[in-house]
Amino acid sequence: MEGKQIKILKYIFLYVSLILISIIWIIPIVTLIMTAVKSKQDFFSGISLFEFPENIEWSNFTNAFTKGRLLTYMKNDLIISALKVPLGILVEALAAFALTRLNIKHKTGIFIFFLIGMMLPMQTALVPINIIYSKLNLINTYFGLFYVYIGFGISFGILILRGFFKGIPKDIDEAAYIDGCNKLRLFWNIILPIAKPAVATLVISDFLATWNEYLLASVIINDNALKTVPAGIMTFVGEHGTDYGYLCAGVLISIIPVLVVYLIFQRHFVEGMSGAVKS
Repeated sequence: MEGKQIKILKYIFLYVSLILISIIWIIPIVTLIMTAVKSKQDFFSGISLFEFPENIEWSNFTNAFTKGRLLTYMKNDLIISALKVPLGILVEALAAFALTRLNIKHKTGIFIFFLIGMMLPMQTALVPINIIYSKLNLINTYFGLFYVYIGFGISFGILILRGFFKGIPKDIDEAAYIDGCNKLRLFWNIILPIAKPAVATLVISDFLATWNEYLLASVIINDNALKTVPAGIMTFVGEHGTDYGYLCAGVLISIIPVLVVYLIFQRHFVEGMSGAVKS
């Protein structure tokens, strides 16, 4: 009887914790939505933060595109993400394939070398990157930002894919070689399709990280016409700091691409993360 009561208490604690965490996550989103549909007058009139205004200010969303140049920022972010995510995952998958499927020396040492990249704070590289990029004329270029994103993202991608690849039985390789498959075809036609959950996980995490990255984007890109969404929104805050309505409207619009990517790939996300913990 006591064991049953303890089990019930555990479930109660679990559900209460989940409800509290959900509330903590939901409150900022509700605040964002409520603020996005209010006019500047509504915001300073004493109306409750969680109360809908009498007249919804739809012009906040159009102002986000016109005054906030959000369309330009989103276009820049989409271009960089469309380049970085697939190419980055391809490089990471090839490296993970080599570390798990090819007979190369010092595999563990090479893997540890890649992991060191995850341990180094990004801030330590800002000054060297700025100096090198200035000499190579890569400041204010898509390639400059894309290249550094690839470099900083490769360690995490290899960690995820290596764990998943190691969970794929080696018998598949032997059967493929017997059927006349070479290493490239083994990677492209067999291993990579099996690893679809891990790839989907990386698509979501890479796109989210690239789309929301601010620090490197603010250092490498100074031209307003080339800024990404986070750097552009910070510029907008500096120019229109008290126009909370269409600032929040712009933030709401900017998360739509992330939601779309997540909804497309989310069914593979949990499976991909569970496979990645294998070593």
